[in-house]
Amino acid sequence: MLQSQGIKAVFVDARDWVRTNDQFGEARVDYEITRKQLGELRRTWGDSIAINTGFLGRSADGRSTTLGRNGSDYTATLLARCLDALEVQIWTDVSGVMTADPDIVKDAYPLRNMSYMEAVELAFYGASMFHPRTMVPLIESGIPMRIRNTMHPNESGTQITALGSQDKGTPTSVTSLENLALLDVEWRRLAHEAQVGEQVLKALDGAQIPVWMASQGAHGQSIAIVIPHEQVDRAKQAIQDAVRLDLENNDLNPIGVWAPVTLLSLVCDSMSDSPNVAGRFFQALGGVGVNLRAIAQGASSRSISCVIDADDTRVAVRTVHAAFNFADQRVSLLVLGKGVVGRELLAQIRDQYALLASEHGIALRVVGLAGSDRLLWDENGLDLEHWEPAYADAASQSFDISDALNRLRRMPVPILVDCTAADGMGTHYRSAFSQGIHVVAANKKPLAEPQGDWLELMEAAKSAHRAYNYETTVGASLPVIDTVKNLVRTGDRVTLVEGCLSGTLGYLTNEVMAGVSLSAAVSKAKELGYTEPQPQDDLSGLDVARKALILARELGLELALEQVEVTPLVPAEILAFTELPAFFDALKAHDGEFGARIDALKERGESLR
Repeated sequence: MLQSQGIKAVFVDARDWVRTNDQFGEARVDYEITRKQLGELRRTWGDSIAINTGFLGRSADGRSTTLGRNGSDYTATLLARCLDALEVQIWTDVSGVMTADPDIVKDAYPLRNMSYMEAVELAFYGASMFHPRTMVPLIESGIPMRIRNTMHPNESGTQITALGSQDKGTPTSVTSLENLALLDVEWRRLAHEAQVGEQVLKALDGAQIPVWMASQGAHGQSIAIVIPHEQVDRAKQAIQDAVRLDLENNDLNPIGVWAPVTLLSLVCDSMSDSPNVAGRFFQALGGVGVNLRAIAQGASSRSISCVIDADDTRVAVRTVHAAFNFADQRVSLLVLGKGVVGRELLAQIRDQYALLASEHGIALRVVGLAGSDRLLWDENGLDLEHWEPAYADAASQSFDISDALNRLRRMPVPILVDCTAADGMGTHYRSAFSQGIHVVAANKKPLAEPQGDWLELMEAAKSAHRAYNYETTVGASLPVIDTVKNLVRTGDRVTLVEGCLSGTLGYLTNEVMAGVSLSAAVSKAKELGYTEPQPQDDLSGLDVARKALILARELGLELALEQVEVTPLVPAEILAFTELPAFFDALKAHDGEFGARIDALKERGESLR
């Protein structure tokens, strides 16, 4: 193609200059002979552009060999070192080395800089972009490498040098190597007699079984080894053959096998410069309930690894990625209720998303939206511009909150947001707390449960170290509860709370004093979203009673809902209608009597409040 455009070019078969041993599939390069052969071959190119093949080499006896995974990149770095190139550029389908697998982490992004040794570490722990030996010619020569995207040639990509980013102690990337198995070998006698690690690793090496990680116990009597899943039977046989006497003497426990597992690694140059890296790594995984089967950290302090169950891979990678602020701090919301309150919340999150990300570094994601009959779920976050048609298209089925909480607990910073007025939610809140989920609620009912149940609910949040925020249950957007809490914390004694505890009743009294019939005013208030889902709760005073009880308990009083005295706005027989059409019919029939009451107040110069 180049020649057809008048450009001088020559085809070069890499086998003519790359000398290797005869280890086919993972052939090792003899650099001195390779450099000499390339020097001789180069003189034949003249001023033509040399188009070299990759991946291939030739053994001393003339047989073709292959360099293994990413062998073409290895060929490029060999060529660069032999020719003293200024830079190696690898053009691929991604914009550089990513902070995580973008198929798992939507927020993963390309690194601008990293060191040779970080790249080697990533290769060892599963990053498919590199073979560890690819970096060797660059490390020895100091030639930089740049990873660039063929689809976006103007992007700078990732530069790999000896110095890296210079931001020491900052993690580079999260990797996950899947389809593995964990073998646990444990002796019943002293380690110095057993030489556990030496025997096991020697046996696996002899069987040519790759070991991705080995973690030995402090006293050397046990070792955990991570190997390819498909090699389990061969590995067990090799180990058993090597320690046959120990087995016969009952000095060896049965070899434990966990599969499939994933090797999760966090790569960070000079990790020892930032002592809290390991703590944050383990805390993040523990926070979402990921069990660690084995852990390891090399003396180089360049990475930390753990073995996890395969089913936990996606949540673990996302959680660690979020914990180290590779991107904005991700917060995962499951919103219950898509009524007036729920819709407004979704709109506010949509409108404030960019501000929260840019000013506060928070990526607020609604991962789930639930109504009474279905759950709309997307672990990467729902599209809040078009959630309504997506919800309508979601499969209609009985919503199982237990299943939803189980999904939510595996997400970064999980929060259950209750925008409903449903009964029995206290039980689900307690379940959420026990699973490490925070709760934010506009639902007053759990806070108005009997004193013992209320205490249980508060203790559940406290013992689980989870937040339970319910500010909107009393003062809507006003910080009433927080103010009361602060007064109590500082030792102040509140002697009187006075106010209008129902915006709904305030609206209704204004309307009827202006001449609007009660039934019309209630109908309009419900249409505007001012009332509870059941307007009877407002007119009976039950909603006000719940708010008063919530405030009283914040002040330290032990009260039951029945002890709060209220005067209903309408007779009890009207409130007895539970179905809304019948309720509004009864309310309309009461308009005349209620109107006369209002007229009498006006004649006396009084107002209904």
